[in-house]
Amino acid sequence: MSRSPDAGVRVVLADDQTLVRAGFRLILERDERIEVVGEAADGQEGVELARRLAPDVVLMDIRMPVMDGLEATRRILGDQRTVGTRVVVLTTFELDDYVFEALRAGASGFLLKETEPEELRSAVHEVHAGQALLSPSVTRRVIAQFAQAPHQRPKEPERLELLTDREREVVALIAQGLTNNEIGQRLFMSPATAKTHASRAMTKLHARDRAQLVVIAYETGLAGPR
Repeated sequence: MSRSPDAGVRVVLADDQTLVRAGFRLILERDERIEVVGEAADGQEGVELARRLAPDVVLMDIRMPVMDGLEATRRILGDQRTVGTRVVVLTTFELDDYVFEALRAGASGFLLKETEPEELRSAVHEVHAGQALLSPSVTRRVIAQFAQAPHQRPKEPERLELLTDREREVVALIAQGLTNNEIGQRLFMSPATAKTHASRAMTKLHARDRAQLVVIAYETGLAGPR
């Protein structure tokens, strides 16, 4: 059973550094609406905790022993026992090469480990509410790295046939890192209407959130190097 976004957010921390986990726990639990229900020192332990506790959000480091965060993300998001769990990838200032694969595996976005405390708490609530963590500055770097990648043939471009012309426009702009407000200004519609088009596109494409729309846009050829 899914829980209301207004309910407390149950979080699992997966990071091989004890001090990092302790710091995140201290920051998160200053918000009485957030409860850290478990800590994992490697990916395998993170998967086991997620299956047992079914948290709302997992903050997942990528480079960990035993099982890395990428494989752990795949297993958590591919398991029916954790169908309501969302994963956020933790990365350093230099954009991690594995971030792209984590997004493809279903991660709801990523956070820099240097994120300010209030931003970290806000991010957890946003993900719990169904939003994606694709900040404009980091998204631009994601797009740039996509653009520098060797050209690949579009994957399943026929999926786009499910979308209306307007929905395609909205998804293409989401892939550029635009917010609902910015999309509304570009397409002469309200932010609420932009959000509605995005939600309909997510339903049709079976995307978890806007992060997945970005991946689909690039994989199908809807977005790409200009």
